[in-house]
Amino acid sequence: MSRWLVRPFRALRHQTLLKVGLVVVLSFIAMAIICGPTGNPQKPYGRFRGVPPYNPEKGYSDFPRLAPPSAAHWMGTDHLQRDVFSRVIAGGWAPIVVAFASIAIALSIGSLLGWISGFIGGWLDRVLSLTMDAIYSFPSMILAIALVAVMGTGIVPMIISISFVYVPTYFRITRAEVLQVREQTFVEAARALGVPGPRLLLRHIAPNTVNAIMAVSSFNIADAILTEAALSFLGYGLPPPAPDWGFDIQNGQRFLQAGYWWLITFPGLMILTLSLGFGLIGEGISDMVNPKRRRKKVG
Repeated sequence: MSRWLVRPFRALRHQTLLKVGLVVVLSFIAMAIICGPTGNPQKPYGRFRGVPPYNPEKGYSDFPRLAPPSAAHWMGTDHLQRDVFSRVIAGGWAPIVVAFASIAIALSIGSLLGWISGFIGGWLDRVLSLTMDAIYSFPSMILAIALVAVMGTGIVPMIISISFVYVPTYFRITRAEVLQVREQTFVEAARALGVPGPRLLLRHIAPNTVNAIMAVSSFNIADAILTEAALSFLGYGLPPPAPDWGFDIQNGQRFLQAGYWWLITFPGLMILTLSLGFGLIGEGISDMVNPKRRRKKVG
């Protein structure tokens, strides 16, 4: 048992990119949990006193309007006299929830269909492949915008639309891995021993496709965060005045030419940093699961 606990830490020892990415992502997740919505009308955001320092949805009459960053307001205030820092740290829960939920749904559906399609083959494989290729041929952002425009604004429509966009990605990856693994000697040996098809797929083929699926998941989460920000920027995210990085950038961009740079800079930096963190995790996982990349690094 101790070996299974120690092995992940040994694997992380030489993975600098992965460790940095994990620190960044876990910091953002902790911030989202601490500063996100509580469901309590008395304290709608934040689970501790003073975090966030002000209600991110509320403008305060004694706050200056469009004030630059200062000791009193670390990231300034917006045109509605709201504290930008409070909105920034409270607005991270929506991108994280949407990204994780959408990729989890896409991974589950796409991988399952990819396993079935690659293992069974025949007409089912052709139908599924043609369907997924048709979906994949559409630009992902345009397809997500079209879907969320039909379903309406909010968290759930964004999760459904983004997950639909990524299903073909996991289908194609999983199917390609299944087609490769099912020709391996150990699979032929198991088939010769009379192992039933479902057990052959679940016990011998599917586990050997997990590395490729997990390696691409972190990159897709980073992309899903950018997609969520774009949808929020276009007005398909959380209804105002809920804090949302994409929506705050959309609100702040009209004040940019007047010199109020902080309204879009800080939400943009949060989106960039979180996406970069997941990208580093994906790169680190790719180094761990790809023997060729490891050998190249050592050599």
